[in-house]
Amino acid sequence: MSILIKNGRVITASDDYIADIFIEGEKISTIGKNLNFVADEAIDASGKLVFPGGIDPHVHLDMPFMGTFSSDNYESGTLAALHGGTTMVIDFILQTQGKSLKSALDEWRSRSDGNCYGDYSFHMAVTDFNDSTQKEIIELINKEGITSFKTFMAYKGALMIDDRQMIGLMNEVRDKGGIVTVHATNGDMIDFLIAKHKAEGKLSPLYHYLSQPEITESEAAGRFVDMAYYTDVPAYIVHLTCEGALNQVREATERNQKVFVETCIQYLLLDASLYEKDFEGAKWVMSPPLRQKKDQETLWAGINQGLVQVVGTDHCPFEWKKKLMGEKDFSKIPNGHPAIENRMELLYSEGVTKGKISLNKFVEVSSTNASKIFGMFPQKGTIGIGSDADLVVFDPETRHVISHKTHHMNVDYSAYEGWEVKGKVETVLLRGKIAVDKGKEKISKGYGKFIRRGKINKVI
Repeated sequence: MSILIKNGRVITASDDYIADIFIEGEKISTIGKNLNFVADEAIDASGKLVFPGGIDPHVHLDMPFMGTFSSDNYESGTLAALHGGTTMVIDFILQTQGKSLKSALDEWRSRSDGNCYGDYSFHMAVTDFNDSTQKEIIELINKEGITSFKTFMAYKGALMIDDRQMIGLMNEVRDKGGIVTVHATNGDMIDFLIAKHKAEGKLSPLYHYLSQPEITESEAAGRFVDMAYYTDVPAYIVHLTCEGALNQVREATERNQKVFVETCIQYLLLDASLYEKDFEGAKWVMSPPLRQKKDQETLWAGINQGLVQVVGTDHCPFEWKKKLMGEKDFSKIPNGHPAIENRMELLYSEGVTKGKISLNKFVEVSSTNASKIFGMFPQKGTIGIGSDADLVVFDPETRHVISHKTHHMNVDYSAYEGWEVKGKVETVLLRGKIAVDKGKEKISKGYGKFIRRGKINKVI
């Protein structure tokens, strides 16, 4: 199977030019002007942008949480991602405390393998680091191609590890060629504030936000950055939301330390005033919570300053009836919101068209940097000879409105209902096949494959 894309404006993290792209099999074969190849299929991309398929390195599909599961499974979640221009996701395996990493991997694979439309990989969340799990790290990296290990500084009794375990994991992962990522919030302080607010009868979604003030994130981020500095491990902070936490990273550069930072599309666009909408605010209950307008300004600036390398989603949707479990107690609201389908179009519309980021930066933070940080470049995340033909043909002028009535995510509301965006995904190619064209899927469940990732470098 061969495809020829004609006359597109090709955008990578570093380039911007008009060209044709010839695809043979799963790979990009030739890039040039006025190519005369005879292809099985041709796509006229005149007036359109062509950029690498998006990579979302922070999703939670079919994830157990608070007695239920996130509502997008691997089938619906990866298909929705493709409709939004994201061709690959990295999901999180959650080790059960007291059990092995291998048992967690087997559990997640039982849900993912054979069910994905788009390509996928895993981070391993280590919730119980001990002598046994330490021995599993090298096999996960060398045999399974899972090279990133997530830690939690919150959710005591379920996911949280202490600083001693953190140091031990960092040393092991450093020696074996991986990277440690972190949910950086001070769990003990948050638990104290949750209990305080509940005791005072303050039970609305607003108190989810007030139980996680900025200091809970900035303190934990600083502590993680210091431990990463001490151990010299490649380090990555997931879903960073606020000025205080980013300043911890900024200050670390003064001692020549590099820490990778991810924010999410919601923290760039939404703010904590949404929690004042009575129980409707539950739609945006996530951890960390939405922050203030000043934090949005800091994050946009951090992207352009090179302090923030990735924009993901932390996609973890729950149907409204599940959110209602916390109607009388904010601490029982399942955390998470739907965004996997909206990330690329929102980032383009709010970032590029409004002059906050360049086209090249858009590609960098939505695809290329995640590929480089997590050991997939140049197979993924760029448009180059020999790279996977994961491509998006994008109409930069089309305006449309986001709505739960038209999205493909398996959830009955949208966190961005009624939001008008400029720019629309038109055609998506995944490894040389047209996966989505004008809103219609063209591939079958199971086409998405697991991507083994290489060892990690501290610089990209």
